[in-house]
Order: sequence, then structure tokens, then C-alpha cells
Amino acid sequence: MKKYIGKRILMMIPVLLGVAFLIFAIMNFTPGDPASIILGANATPDTINELHRKLGLDQPFLSRFFNYIKGIVTRFDFGTSYINGSDVKHEILVRFGYTFRVAILSMIFALGFGIPLGITAAVNRNTWKDTSSMTVALLGISMPTFWFAQIMSIVFALKLGLFPASGVGGFKHYVLPCLAVSMMGIACMARQTRSSMLEVIRSDYITTARAKGQEERKVIYKHALRNALIPVVTQAGATFGILLGGTLVAETVFSIPGLGTYMVTAINSRDYPAIQSAVIFIAAVFGMVMLLVDILYTVIDPRIRAEFTKGGNK
Repeated sequence: MKKYIGKRILMMIPVLLGVAFLIFAIMNFTPGDPASIILGANATPDTINELHRKLGLDQPFLSRFFNYIKGIVTRFDFGTSYINGSDVKHEILVRFGYTFRVAILSMIFALGFGIPLGITAAVNRNTWKDTSSMTVALLGISMPTFWFAQIMSIVFALKLGLFPASGVGGFKHYVLPCLAVSMMGIACMARQTRSSMLEVIRSDYITTARAKGQEERKVIYKHALRNALIPVVTQAGATFGILLGGTLVAETVFSIPGLGTYMVTAINSRDYPAIQSAVIFIAAVFGMVMLLVDILYTVIDPRIRAEFTKGGNK
């Protein structure tokens, strides 16, 4: 098992390098000059060239990319912000706490509402409960996060005054952002759970369990759900990535000082180190989440665990 985890971590390295190269290339070819933005419209060509030299923008693309990766590997240095001169790594770590909090709470909402919704739809297939559950899922997957976040803010914050419209603080500040972000996750989890449960509840061992007189609740949750969890857990990992992206969007609507707000500000000002490092950091977090999903497989399914432990070399 340890060897498998080590291999998965090593496999993340080329993925992160690919992400770093792509975002580095995108920022390099994106219109807009950071030096011109920093110095303003009245800057002379000489001062712009001087700032290019100071920021290292006068160097070839591959040289800058190599130096950037070298700084990360050797010193864990993600660079310095072009705009305020702050350490990008420190800014990301400080702001990621807000982003991670919203993403985790949204994931809890997605699992807490999506899985029961999918189970209800599967158990009551082709009834009004199934139709209602899938209608909710269809609405959730169809509504853009930024639009639904604005609707939530207008209705529940501005009109009804039940929750704060912006900022961070107590639990109330996170209710609207998490609900807005989690709608997509609820839809994804409900659809996947329904599909997995429908495959399982038609199995012979489910029929046998019912024939033995076991309670329907026990049949559904102990036998059917556990055997349907592998695709659901896989979907949960992918859904976390979706929710993480939705969190970055919702932060701008609710003025949460997380990575989303930080990235939007960095994009508008062409702050290359901030944008590149934030994207790489998010990719690394998502990679760790998918590694956790693979480990959860062994907890859920003894057959998968046996493959890792058999002979002690897998």
C-alpha cells in the first residue's frame, strides 16, 4: 500500500509540471504587459524596459520557466508579486484557508443532500419521488454558480436579511456561498448515486436479502449502498474539483478574501507569479484529493484492499 501511495505521488510530478508549463505559456502569450500596467499610461519605453529587466521578463520563455520551476524545487519559492512585492507563497497559504473552508462545507452539503436524493430516486424509480429528485438535480447542474450565487445573495441577504451578503466571520457568512457552490455537487452526486444504486438493487444478492426477510432499510443502506459506493466515491473526488472551481467564482460574488478573489485581482493586473502559483497550488490540492479517493477504495471494498496487501508488494 505504501508503495502504491508513493507511486501515485510520483505520478503527480509530471502532471504538475504539465500544468505549470501550460499556465506559464498561457500567461506568456496573453495580451497585456505587466510593466505597462504597473507603471501606468504615462510610462516611457525606457522605464518599461528597465522594469522588464528587473522582473526578468526580458529573458526567453524557456529560461524563465526553468528558473521558476528551479525556485519551487530548490527553495519552495513561488516568486514575488509584481504588484505589491509580497511573497506569493505566503499570500496563497493565508487565503487558501477561506477557499478550503468553503469547498469542504460545500462538499459536506453535496454529500449530505446529493446521496440521499440519489438513493430516494433509485428506490422509488419511475415515481413522483424519482421525478422530483432528478428535477432538482437537473436544475442544480444547469444553473451557473455565479448566477445562482447572485440570486442567493439578492433573495436571502438583501431582501430577507437572513444571512450576510459578503465578507467572512461566523458560520452564517458561509451558508450562502456554500449553498450556491454545492448545488452543482448535489446534482452530480444525486445522478451518480441513482445510477449506481439502480445497478446494484437489481442484483441477485439484494433479492436474496429481501427473501430472507431483512428490513428494507438494512437492505438498502447496508448491502446495496456499500456495493454502490465505488462509483459514488469516484464522483465525489471529481465533484470536489468542480466545487473548488465554483468556490473561486463564489468568492468574488460574496467578497470572500480567498484564492478566487486573489486570482481575479492578479489576472486583472497581469500578476504572473500570483496566477501561476495559485493554479499550480489548486492542481496539487486536487491531485491529493484524488489520491485520498484511491485510498478510500481500499476501505470500502475488501477486494481492492486484498490486491494491495497480497504478497506485500502491491
